[in-house]
Amino acid sequence: MAAGYSKTSLTKKLRLRAGDRLVLLNAPAGWSVPEPPEELSVAAERGGDEDAAADLIIAFCSTLAALASAVATQAPRIFPAGALWIAWPRRAGGPNSEVTENDIRAAALPLGLVDVKVAALDEDWSGLRLVWRRERR
Repeated sequence: MAAGYSKTSLTKKLRLRAGDRLVLLNAPAGWSVPEPPEELSVAAERGGDEDAAADLIIAFCSTLAALASAVATQAPRIFPAGALWIAWPRRAGGPNSEVTENDIRAAALPLGLVDVKVAALDEDWSGLRLVWRRERR
């Protein structure tokens, strides 16, 4: 199944690989990655109190407070070579959101994270992929 208008699978967009540990933070009920790779370990969390390392985290944020919290608490979990996707409601999807791409950058860049990709995750959510700057790894 393609995410949004793209024919690219969500697994490919997210760069998920077999054996990865994926964390879904505050995901909407029923949200999942269609056709995930083999042996993908998926953990759904609320609030982000977990501190175990992850290869990839998707944090769903619709407020600036949730965004600030997600970036601050989840960035250490992906160090040194993981990825943190910040997902926010797409304006085209209808729901209003306080969060924009620029807000995500403003929260992430001072910590040493850099954005490397933006993508539609589905009809309702956009995502910005953050990774640690090479000199911080």
